[in-house]
Order: sequence, then C-alpha cells, then structure tokens
Amino acid sequence: MSFTGLSMGSGTARRAFEFGQTYVVKPKGKHQATIVWLHGLGDNGSSWSNLLETLPLPNIKWICPTAPQRPITLFGGFPSTAWFDINDLSENAIDDDEGLDASAAYVASLLATEPPHIKLGVGGFSMGAATSLYSATCFVRGKYENGNSYPVNLSSAVGLSGWLPCAKTLSNKLEGVEGAVSRATSLPILLCHGKGDDVVPYKFGDKSSQKLCSCGFQDVAFKSYTALGHYTIPEEMDEVCAWLTSKLGLEGKS
Repeated sequence: MSFTGLSMGSGTARRAFEFGQTYVVKPKGKHQATIVWLHGLGDNGSSWSNLLETLPLPNIKWICPTAPQRPITLFGGFPSTAWFDINDLSENAIDDDEGLDASAAYVASLLATEPPHIKLGVGGFSMGAATSLYSATCFVRGKYENGNSYPVNLSSAVGLSGWLPCAKTLSNKLEGVEGAVSRATSLPILLCHGKGDDVVPYKFGDKSSQKLCSCGFQDVAFKSYTALGHYTIPEEMDEVCAWLTSKLGLEGKS
C-alpha cells in the first residue's frame, strides 16, 4: 500500500512510500485490544510477529507491518527498511517529518478498521518505538505535522530502546491545542531502555521520558535494564505484558 507525507493542497513534490508485508497475530481469547507493533531499522514485521505470538496476552490482536525500503542518509544513501529517514543518531539529528507523517498515517489506517469497542495501541522497537511515540504525539495534537487530522483514539503506547522524534518542538506544538491536555493526561506510555545500549544510547530513552512528562503526559513509565543492549529480553517483555494487561484492563485467559 502506498502512503504519502504530503500536506493537503500544498503542491509540494509528492513522495510515495510503499509499505511491505503485514503480519497479523490473531487473539487466542476474547478480542479486547489491537496493537500495531513496529520493527526496527532494517528488520521486518515477521520477526516481531513470531515473538509477540508467544506472549501470554490472549486478548490482543497484533498487527506487524513492514516498513518501506528507502535510502538512509545515515548509511550514505544505502536503502533499508525504515519508517523514516535518519541522518544521525544524536540529539542534533534532523527529523524527517514527511517520513514520520507517512508512517504514522499508515499505522493509523491499520487501526482505523478495528471494531469500535476495541482498545487501540501502538508500540515498537528502536526506530519502531520512535514512530510509535511520534504517533502518540500526533494523537494528542489531533493532527500530523502536515496538518491532516489524526483519525483514531489511542489507549496505549510502548517504546523499547527508542527515542522521541521532534522532542525539541513538542511543547510549542501542544500549546493551546483544544483537548490536548486531557489526551496527554489519559494516554499511558511505557518506555523501556537498556543501560548497555550502544546503538540508541540510554540517555535518549531517559530524556524522552522526561520530555513527555514535561509536556503534560502524566502516565509515563520508564523502565531501565542495567546490562541490556540494543535488543529485548524476557524480563523486559514480561514488563510489557504486565503493563498492557493493567493499562488496557485485559481479562486474561477469557
């Protein structure tokens, strides 16, 4: 499926993004929640769908899309599956607003067709975590960076080993937005990060948590893991399971 990051009526050159295969893990019990889970740079939806299927969360439907292939500035233009372009893993990195908007819109489109009584969430690892957190900020703002309306109501957001894109401008963008305070207050967010992460430094996760809290997100949990590098471990996934069960009010086995 093709999505663009175009602002309505701008006349700007249109960049289309071809998203890859989507993998779905159906709920084994009563369907109560649907979460779109996003992989990291260079990965695909299959690897995470295989892991998510093993979790003791029978009431969740997982949707695991695959990012488009695109040239990555950080790799000297070499193509990779990525939710947006990235030029540097530093606090001075330039945000790819167009790519972020396109991926956030694609995630929202996957959630928009779910039944009305189902709770909706976003989550991901590394770059996927960044895209999930960006989606959360779009939900709270009520729109994407390009001005288009954000169409779904999120009930949770999870970010593992990631960071918050557009962090420097977030407080200004939320200021005076109708309903933003209540949405930020009510949206639970879980961030997990390893102190041994040599790809996305631990301080990125820590500062992302602090920024969200300072911008009015009142239900932010930040979990750190002393020896964890840029990968996930059972202890971390146990935390995710317990947190989702609590925040989404999942019934367990039924």
